[in-house]
Amino acid sequence: MKIAKVVASVHRVRGTLPVSGKPIPDAVRVVCEIETDDGLAGIGMTGRFLAHGTAAVVNHHLGPAVVGLDPRDVEAVDARLAALASERGRMSGINLAARSCIDLACWDLAGKAAGRTVAQLLGGHSDAADVYVTFGFPGYDRDELVETARMLVGQGHARLKLLVGTSHGLTADIDRVRRVREAVGDAVMLAIDANEGIGLDAALLLARALEDAGIAWFEDPLHDNDARDLAMLRRKTAIPLSAGQMDGHSSRFREWIEHDALDVFMPNSMFNGGMTETRRVAALAHVYNRPLSDAGGGGIFSLHHVAAFANGTFAEVHLGADQVEHTLFTHVPVPQDGRTTLPSAPGWGVEPDRDALRETRVEAA
Repeated sequence: MKIAKVVASVHRVRGTLPVSGKPIPDAVRVVCEIETDDGLAGIGMTGRFLAHGTAAVVNHHLGPAVVGLDPRDVEAVDARLAALASERGRMSGINLAARSCIDLACWDLAGKAAGRTVAQLLGGHSDAADVYVTFGFPGYDRDELVETARMLVGQGHARLKLLVGTSHGLTADIDRVRRVREAVGDAVMLAIDANEGIGLDAALLLARALEDAGIAWFEDPLHDNDARDLAMLRRKTAIPLSAGQMDGHSSRFREWIEHDALDVFMPNSMFNGGMTETRRVAALAHVYNRPLSDAGGGGIFSLHHVAAFANGTFAEVHLGADQVEHTLFTHVPVPQDGRTTLPSAPGWGVEPDRDALRETRVEAA
């Protein structure tokens, strides 16, 4: 089996959030499709940042470089991509995103060729994962936030996550979290996420103000997730810290571990270089006895790594990103009572919806 063609395209999905009816956040994706010389096709995806630039990197630089390689040799493909994407070692941003979607498509092909899911190729610890729901977006006012939280609990979810460090300000963020806690009760797991949006002093104030609210983890709490500042924050709060959504490659996690700065590993294969890189992160998490989760709208892709490894904990259900995947792909699994079962089909277990891809495609200006 050899790679014959690599194509990336940009797509925007129109959707609305429940209760508020406001447009979903994070609605742009780059979809990568790889065809082989024996007729198989695999899919990968990455996120919204500099989407047309990412697609151009795939189409004109990285994709042509892997034509002729066997997609099942994921380390060989990754080594070829890494050498082209950066000549000076560690990278992030658009080059890493472009690598990610190619790598994910290769894993899809490897699974299809073997007749196994990606989770089974990675280790096959489970065919399902418990999930948490990211719902607490800044666009919700406080009443909408509470109504949405109650709606999700009524649907069988017992794990929720809210965004903090937003334009509302710290005082309002604290009030929003407390209102949700009061509405859903102490039995529901509640996490917070600052999206690397605040500094150390503000993060410490926020953490101290919410320590009695039973917060499961504080995700991406600091600007750039500086390892030294994360370590200081971790020493001064009882709330576990998590990170890894946007730059969660193995060397970044090694840095956090070296500073004893992190409690929960949250890689996202759509951004960190792909499932090949996430597999390295998972091994590091296992060695250091850290739980493995995911964040950042990784959806069907990250579900596989959470299910695959023995230290996998929770996969994310994102009220915006999930609408994107359900639009672009077929057979996307739906959580039941707070748990999502992997599709039984090989690879990722989903296929492109051709009509949706045509309708959502966005051409470069």
